[in-house]
Amino acid sequence: MGASLPPKEANLFKLIVKSYETKQYKKGLKAADTILKKFPDHGETLSMKGLTLNCMDRKSEAYELVRLGLKNDLKSHVCWHVYGLLYRSDREYREAIKCYRNALRIDPDNIEILRDLSLLQAQMRDLAGFVETRQQLLTLKPNHRMNWIGFAVSHHLNSNGVKAIDILEAYEGTLEDDYPPFNERCEHGEMLLYKIALLEECGFLERALEELHKKESKIIDKLSYKEQEASLLVKLGHAEEGEKLYKVLLSMNPDNYRYYEGLQRCMGLHSENFQYSSDQIDQLEALYESLSKLYSRSSAVKRIPLDFLSGEKFQAAAENYIRPLLTKGIPSLFSDLSPLYDHPGKADILEKLILEVENAIKTTGGYPERVDKEPPSTLMWTLFYLAQHYDRCGQYEIAITKIDEAIEHTPTVIDLYSVKSRILKHAGDVSAAAALADEARCMDLADRYINSDCVKRMLQADQVALAEKTAVLFMKDGEQHNNLHDMQCMWYELASGESYFRQGDLGRALKKFLAVEKHYADITEDQFDFHSYCLRKMTLRTYVEMLKFQDCLHSYSYFKKAAAGAIKCYLKLYDSPPKSDTEEEDEMSKLPPSQKKKLRQKQRKAEARAKKEAEVKEETNVTAVSKSGKRPVKPVDPDPSGEKLLMVEDPLMEATKYLKLLQKHSSESIETHLLSFEVNMRKQKTLLALQALKHLLRLDAEYPDSYRCLIKFFSKVGSMPAPVSDTEKLIWGVLEAERPTISQLHGKSLIDANTFFLEKHGADSLMHRAAVAEMLYVLKPNKKGEAITLIEGSTNNLVSINGAMGAVRKWRLKDCIAVHKLLDRIINDQDAASRWKVQCAEYFPYSTYFEGSRSSAVTSSTFNQVPKLPKIGVGSDIATSDQNSTSLSSNGKVEELMAFKDLLVQ
Repeated sequence: MGASLPPKEANLFKLIVKSYETKQYKKGLKAADTILKKFPDHGETLSMKGLTLNCMDRKSEAYELVRLGLKNDLKSHVCWHVYGLLYRSDREYREAIKCYRNALRIDPDNIEILRDLSLLQAQMRDLAGFVETRQQLLTLKPNHRMNWIGFAVSHHLNSNGVKAIDILEAYEGTLEDDYPPFNERCEHGEMLLYKIALLEECGFLERALEELHKKESKIIDKLSYKEQEASLLVKLGHAEEGEKLYKVLLSMNPDNYRYYEGLQRCMGLHSENFQYSSDQIDQLEALYESLSKLYSRSSAVKRIPLDFLSGEKFQAAAENYIRPLLTKGIPSLFSDLSPLYDHPGKADILEKLILEVENAIKTTGGYPERVDKEPPSTLMWTLFYLAQHYDRCGQYEIAITKIDEAIEHTPTVIDLYSVKSRILKHAGDVSAAAALADEARCMDLADRYINSDCVKRMLQADQVALAEKTAVLFMKDGEQHNNLHDMQCMWYELASGESYFRQGDLGRALKKFLAVEKHYADITEDQFDFHSYCLRKMTLRTYVEMLKFQDCLHSYSYFKKAAAGAIKCYLKLYDSPPKSDTEEEDEMSKLPPSQKKKLRQKQRKAEARAKKEAEVKEETNVTAVSKSGKRPVKPVDPDPSGEKLLMVEDPLMEATKYLKLLQKHSSESIETHLLSFEVNMRKQKTLLALQALKHLLRLDAEYPDSYRCLIKFFSKVGSMPAPVSDTEKLIWGVLEAERPTISQLHGKSLIDANTFFLEKHGADSLMHRAAVAEMLYVLKPNKKGEAITLIEGSTNNLVSINGAMGAVRKWRLKDCIAVHKLLDRIINDQDAASRWKVQCAEYFPYSTYFEGSRSSAVTSSTFNQVPKLPKIGVGSDIATSDQNSTSLSSNGKVEELMAFKDLLVQ
């Protein structure tokens, strides 16, 4: 580096490099300018100056200087290396790899460049190249431990575990007998555990167990040692030894469910679906009875038997488990027991059990067949459980009755209001749920969880402005919304995006959904630093798990929701593109003067509101300075409303980007292929739409939306003109070959297939009848009346649900809303939609969508039974941070909250 410079300037060049490494950028810049005064065309100095400027957020200058430096000295490995570092800082990893390879052509043995290249190859999962680079590093520096370990890990990631084991054993052969020294014992122990895990993964179980026992003295993590040994013993079939070891582990942690599962495996008593023979149940019962005597304070040993017991034994065990928790007042009891509701008959027993407790406490003050009196709070927690039970069973009126009784009994318990809010949300009254959640929030202004729960309810009620004001109460002063984004608060962004989408604000909705996608890109980027750190610290098992997690990162639910939301926005944008100014003026000219005046007033108010928001943000940025007197680093958001996101030339192309990610990582999701079908039908990609349809039929051929896609597709195909070009003939040939393979259409016309689907599913399913009606209207628009009759002929019969006291209507609220939208927007019959709304208002009295008789849309005061409580926690800084705000004041008045919401709407 700097070899072509005189000694004085060469030393200055070394100072530039050192200043860059120590982040003393101004000092490095000064040294670079000194060299460039004498040697203005020195390529390496120009490149290092550009790299330094890049760290000072002067990217455009940085790229110009680095490119100029490279142009002046194309044969310098430093210039190519710096160019690669510049690309790496901008996440342009493929371009960075090209630059590193060019640098290695000039200096093939440069350790730093090879190390940087290996990190990028691991990041990009170029595993073959990763192996090659790590081998080269090991060849150049065989006395460096990290190079041995990196070479082994590269082979492991490249699916060559046997080679990785050989490399680790070769590394151990270079060590002395007394290795490791005391300060390296932990790292060496981790390496040994990694090697044993590799042996297990490759199927060398006996060898792994032998190695584990041989290296016991050198492994510091004794808990991992015992867990690894127990796992190997189970896989080798050494049941007795494994049983003893799992009992030792249980003595160390009697609440670890995995240890109980391992013990059951050793005894041959494990089942994934909780299906056991009578003999197995007797053995399990005896096992947990003996364990409960040893670990009487363990909750797991009492909870696990509820999964396999049934009948009277289950009732007795549940009684012994539930009663102490009701006495203690454990709010999470229902969440703990909710998995049991999927077991036939157990929900009925739990209901009977809790009702007996309620009745006994009300009459005698204690539990059934008990003399001792219970504290008054026991009745409240019993009612609390029952409310959640009936909510789960869909009996919302009973659930609200029980929770109201609990609130009347003890009006100061916050959990009661939160649960009532959830019940009302499930019943369809999202506005009342949001108001009640805010009432709960006002009772303890220092509780972040309750604040977040309130924000979520407000977003579900489309009260976005109020939700934002509530969310930022726990943020630092200044850039509150940016803080929410920086904290990767994805649940908030998803709920906010969904709310904007429901309101038709596609720009803001897209902005929120794409923010979640950016978080996932940041999480992927965050793994970069661990490629070197984990090899240095020898946390190899965790490192490999992290890489496997990263490989399936985009299959997690938050990303799926965000990608699906973005695709729906782009589809809606394609179907209804934003109007130009000329079109808007033409439409306005057609309006009568009164409407024209109202519209202009509305536009002026919107402009004034936007201007005021911009001024508030500007003031925030001016005042939010750090202690050092510097302005915030982050600039103001130039597109807060997402208008620029709507100005895309091809919405379907943008939708396809996210669709490909869903197809890669969520290929077993029906929603993925429904979206693929919609996108490709609009793009007129017939074969891709057929591919999506075949995936839908594979996953669930009887699903109503799969059936809709089937009929829509072949209806569209039937209306296509005769093929002319070779491509069209090829597509037509594929379609003719594929149609006979679809059983739903085999030997049937589309009308016959529609009739058959109705006969098969229409007797007891509202959504199947709705699908048939919609497709009948699509195929025969003149049969609109018949389609409406099909829907209105559906019967909402009473059905018996596990755990429900009496029968429950089988129609679900969201299905009925979907049917109403079908009648109103697709079949386009306002009278039928009105009749459906009236009918559903009777079935869902709390639904604001259908304006049910008990909903907040009809009643003036839904929560008049809620007592007005004094605020709790007002002494905290958070509680006093916004006391002047009318919307968020802790006065306990839901009416004022609703009044503020109306003000926002105006």
